[in-house]
Amino acid sequence: MGSSDTSSSDFFCRRHVFLCYKNPAVWPPRIEAAEFDRLPRLLHAAINARKPHIKKETCLTICEGHDGTETSNGDVLIFPDMIRYRRLTHFDVETFVEEVLVKEGNWLPGNPESLKASYVFVCSHGSRDRRCGVFGPILVSRFREEIELHDLLGKVLISSCSHIGGNNYAGNVIIFGSSINREVTGHLYGYVTPDDVPLLFRQHIIQGEIFDSLWRGQIGLSEDEQKKKQEQRLQLNGGRNLGGMGAGCCQTDGESCCQDNEDSCCCQNDVLEEMTELSADNKRRENVNVISRINKGKGASLKFSSMPTWLDSWEQEDTYAAFAVVCAAVSVAIAYSCYKQMR
Repeated sequence: MGSSDTSSSDFFCRRHVFLCYKNPAVWPPRIEAAEFDRLPRLLHAAINARKPHIKKETCLTICEGHDGTETSNGDVLIFPDMIRYRRLTHFDVETFVEEVLVKEGNWLPGNPESLKASYVFVCSHGSRDRRCGVFGPILVSRFREEIELHDLLGKVLISSCSHIGGNNYAGNVIIFGSSINREVTGHLYGYVTPDDVPLLFRQHIIQGEIFDSLWRGQIGLSEDEQKKKQEQRLQLNGGRNLGGMGAGCCQTDGESCCQDNEDSCCCQNDVLEEMTELSADNKRRENVNVISRINKGKGASLKFSSMPTWLDSWEQEDTYAAFAVVCAAVSVAIAYSCYKQMR
């Protein structure tokens, strides 16, 4: 169970927990690894430790977090419950897991909030699979364009997330919150490319219908239930092949895509090179826009969040601690200087 260690059995979870934390540029291949920051590591460990006592099969995924937004660092989103807890810290992890996931109650310090929007998560975990690092940001940008085009800002939220592959039902996009057949659940779509986004967006989010050609399955179903769902979709579509179980994959070079392989993630190799060029073009256009704004005197406050620095690997508490040590050292130096002058 875990954000970057999703196994075939764990993926058929009844509850999906998303921890909002930093950005894909600083995520290691295994986010729960001991050398990574404490919050995701401790949350992953606490869920695993209490797994025998958690009634609902629960999986953990990391999504991008930016302070002051709908997905601030430390926020926890829980689906299909459609609730959010704000500002979890590593000090609160064990209590949170016990109260919310084991006892299925409320973590009182967090004051749970109801989620009203639809949430779209796109695998952008480039350190786990290079293809996701290329495709993910482009897909996120395309979804944002659709959100603006349909005037759904605040009603549909898009975020990068960590590895969600590992079995035949996985995909590179998960959509939560849209009611299909009066169910509020998560639907997975695989092999999603930028050209697919407008149709997927309109059909699933606006019209409330499954986009069959890319549909992989539904969160919360057992493997047998997934198979039945696939068969039902096939019958509804006159036997046409869906994008789910048994779909072809890019195996010509000995590798597999995320939908069929634990160590791989989201996109066909035959279009990776094309997408890499598109990603580079997008970055060049962004750079031109930034330079243009700077030249117009509007670039002074720009934050280049896509450029990771050594500070990204620090937790907020570590930064405060380091600052306190520096202040203490300066205070001692000043006091010693005054003492020498008084002698």
